[in-house]
Amino acid sequence: MTEPLAWTLIQAASAIRDKQISSRELTDLAIERAETLQPSLNSFIAIEDESARAAARSADEALAAGRLLGPLHGVPLAHKDMYDRAGQVTGCGSKIRKDEIASHTATVIRRLDTAGQIHLGRLNMSEFAMGPTGFNAHFGRACNPLDPARIAGGSSSGSGSAVGSNTVFAALGSDTGGSIRLPAACCGVVGLKPTQGRVSRFGAMPLSHSLDCVGPLARSVADARLITRLISGADDRDPACLDVAPIPAKGPSVSDLTIAIPDSGFFTEDLAPEVVTFLGEAETILMKAGAKIVRPKLPPLEDVIELANLVAMTEAGAIHLDTMRARPEDYGEQVRARLIQGLGVPAPIYLRALQIKGVFLERFMAEVLSECDAVLTPTMPSLPPISADVEVGASEAMTRVMVSIAKFTRVFSFLGLPTLSVPGPVTTGGLKASVQIAAAPFAEDVACSIGEAIEEALSDRA
Repeated sequence: MTEPLAWTLIQAASAIRDKQISSRELTDLAIERAETLQPSLNSFIAIEDESARAAARSADEALAAGRLLGPLHGVPLAHKDMYDRAGQVTGCGSKIRKDEIASHTATVIRRLDTAGQIHLGRLNMSEFAMGPTGFNAHFGRACNPLDPARIAGGSSSGSGSAVGSNTVFAALGSDTGGSIRLPAACCGVVGLKPTQGRVSRFGAMPLSHSLDCVGPLARSVADARLITRLISGADDRDPACLDVAPIPAKGPSVSDLTIAIPDSGFFTEDLAPEVVTFLGEAETILMKAGAKIVRPKLPPLEDVIELANLVAMTEAGAIHLDTMRARPEDYGEQVRARLIQGLGVPAPIYLRALQIKGVFLERFMAEVLSECDAVLTPTMPSLPPISADVEVGASEAMTRVMVSIAKFTRVFSFLGLPTLSVPGPVTTGGLKASVQIAAAPFAEDVACSIGEAIEEALSDRA
């Protein structure tokens, strides 16, 4: 029998429902693992063991009485330290908010509570969700479970680390320029950035209202789809959250899909050999599954990297303006430098960037996604780098390092498209390469069908 902490989320939920294991037993295992690994991985900012055990006892009592709380009944999860829970601290990985008590509960947390989750604690993150490496000047970096010397990715570093180390079965992250997909890629798990507007952001720390997305990191595509289905839906408290059809439980057959895989240009430049190999493997798998593979003619994408950063940092600067005036010394050096950059952007330049965002999405839909169902690219150009090589503070290398890690993910963040990252097989040093699959707005089911085809083929090979 597979060790319980190695189960997928769906397997764990099924085992609890079938009384193969109790929620208390599974939660105890998860807490023990979290406490054991915390000194080496630093995945958590706070392990909330007492409240988790109390919730697990209540879940077991409910099941014994014949009451199923929901599809996540009794399963331990943990989430990035940026989602409000009434009466609890939401620190956002920062010194400034480390003691701030929330007055309300984030919609996504409330929906996961309703589904039956056990909340294990608050996960580490880049300060105020700003940084693709996962570095945090106040709490230290969360480490990569595949190789602790390498980055876990950011900004949802603790989410990637906790899921990748088989400590929790899924975790919420957030994605403004790649902060779900990058930690998923670095830590060898699945990450799903939903379509802009599918998931409520009420009670989630804001960074960039034009780009922020809430989504899961999980152990399988099916797990990521389930979590996204549970947290999606209209919310009166977030006017940007749209009332759209839920993600179907089952997507289209891959044999009915046309998938664009670039073979030249932006997404093929400076790729590590391991990334090239997995990209080729993914293409072969999809061809064998009956997909039609095409070579897209992509519009120029180089400027999108800077436009995405310009929009995000200008909006972040506005959010942090008052505290930057009052307490600039309480920000980490790198975060403070990036906010200063954002505060220096002239309003006409920011507004023009937003105009370009809409125009570019229309062009991408007309020129690319009119000819295919999805685009498949590497998530990152390389395997996760060694932390010491990319922790450059606010030096002149800061922008270069961030672009080198996040340039592929920023494109689809700027477009607001649903994008799924899927890990490959174990390669050099026990690490994994990753691909991302971007589909049309609200076509998460298409991306998930493609991701599952890759995942299943790799599983059959193992």
